[in-house]
Amino acid sequence: MKLEKEKLLDMYEKMVRIRKFEMKVEELHIQGILPGLKHLYIGEEAVAVGVISALREDDYIASTHRGHGHCIAKGSDIKKMMAELYGKKTGYCKGKGGSMHISDIDIGILGANGIVGANIPIASGAALSIKLRGTDEVAVSFFGDGAANEGIFHEGINLASAWKLPVMFVCENNQYAISTHQSRVTAISNMGDRASSYGIPKFIVDGMDVLAVHQAASKAVRWAREGKGPTLIECKTYRFKGHYVGEGSRELSYRPEEELEEWKKRCPIEKLKSELIEKNILTCSLAKKVSDKIDGEIEEAVKFAEESPYPDPQEALDDLFFEGALR
Repeated sequence: MKLEKEKLLDMYEKMVRIRKFEMKVEELHIQGILPGLKHLYIGEEAVAVGVISALREDDYIASTHRGHGHCIAKGSDIKKMMAELYGKKTGYCKGKGGSMHISDIDIGILGANGIVGANIPIASGAALSIKLRGTDEVAVSFFGDGAANEGIFHEGINLASAWKLPVMFVCENNQYAISTHQSRVTAISNMGDRASSYGIPKFIVDGMDVLAVHQAASKAVRWAREGKGPTLIECKTYRFKGHYVGEGSRELSYRPEEELEEWKKRCPIEKLKSELIEKNILTCSLAKKVSDKIDGEIEEAVKFAEESPYPDPQEALDDLFFEGALR
């Protein structure tokens, strides 16, 4: 698949934006400025950008607790994202959702989700809506290797397969479910092999290679738009940081330092950068301009968040849905 220069540069820029946003989030959290838990996407940027760059703006994505990368790749406003992380009123959820619940329905982000695997049936539901409306959008569910061992994984994919729904199931296999390596709890090496149980196509790709991910996602999107049903894409990737910010040295108690360093050598951003320079699409000076530009965007986002007001305590119950009326 041959991609236009502008497309490739856009993919590179988005990956850098994700990386720098997450680095700033880590910095602010360690300083005690940001409240709550933060699960960083550093190292996995090729998956979000590779998949989402194959979508249209009107397509849908359903994200996870590690969802900042998906949101940025889909086009979220990083000012509103940062404000949400600060717990400010100008955030996507008015400061009441935090890191794991960012959503933007206007650009098809159905929401990040703190419950492992919970977005799988949500994406299938969005795909059912597409089919019933007779339109040609596509829904995408991102989830990890841990979620692939949840019952909801099988239920969501089974129904999508039975009804031939236009949904892509993307397993971001970063090898660890919190601190448990995949090999300790899963008898198979490839989560993608489970596609055969539901009679759907599988793609098992190098999740550190954004172009490989994009190529697989493009095929899956085409399959869905043609009304042929769902696909399962497994992206072999790795998180360079701990399960959450603040995990510290504990992360090296369950994974070898040598393993971490080997995966860092396969950094998806550096890989794409080298390929684009080799093809005379990117230069070192242009890469620096991109870096400087994004640094400025991040600082503006922090300033916006810091200057924004906190939500009024009286608004605590606004925008909530209850089963039954409050008495």
